[in-house]
Amino acid sequence: MDVARKLVLELYPDARAAWLGGSVVRGDASPTSDLDITVLHDGPSWRRSLKYGRWPVELFVHNEKSLRYFADKDQARRQPTMMRLVGESVVLVDADGSGARLQQEFLAEVAAGPEPLSADELKLLRYTVTDLVEDLAGAAGDVRLAVASVLWQEAARLLLTGSGRWSGTGKGLLREVLAYDVACGTDYAPALLDGVRSTDDRLVAVVDRILAAHGGRLFDGFELSAGI
Repeated sequence: MDVARKLVLELYPDARAAWLGGSVVRGDASPTSDLDITVLHDGPSWRRSLKYGRWPVELFVHNEKSLRYFADKDQARRQPTMMRLVGESVVLVDADGSGARLQQEFLAEVAAGPEPLSADELKLLRYTVTDLVEDLAGAAGDVRLAVASVLWQEAARLLLTGSGRWSGTGKGLLREVLAYDVACGTDYAPALLDGVRSTDDRLVAVVDRILAAHGGRLFDGFELSAGI
């Protein structure tokens, strides 16, 4: 926190607010983790990566309009990246009260969860997962591994967003499934990854469990309007 605060004061002396988020604040940082710092000022917005001392740093520099724009994008894709970076953070600088105010606003939005899937969104996810299950059945070797690596992620998104929870990407997606397991007393995170590693039907079995909660596999009769 001291390093992050020093960086902000040195590079952005006009900052209205700044927050340190990410793995360092969550307590699950690895030896290669960086400092995720969001800065609020009244100028233009940009993203910047740099080294500061021994730390790699990801800087997200925003004004209030751009901060709201990216938070709204988070809402639309149901992946609360910006909202977590600000909401689940340590306030480094708060010159005008906006640091605490926006932290609480974004924390409340994260807690409220995403908008429910529409009927068409749910059908498309069910179809996508079903199609990947069928692809997996006819795959072997490297092709199977490639399909399985996509299938677990799409099935995880169905599990999460179909239950009104946030999704993610990469390790963020795994964190969301682990949090789901803790909240719901399930074992989907280890079961999905065990299925990816296996060469038998374990992945299909756990994916079918997820599909069953949302109407089962969907292929025959699936249709969506192109909207054109």
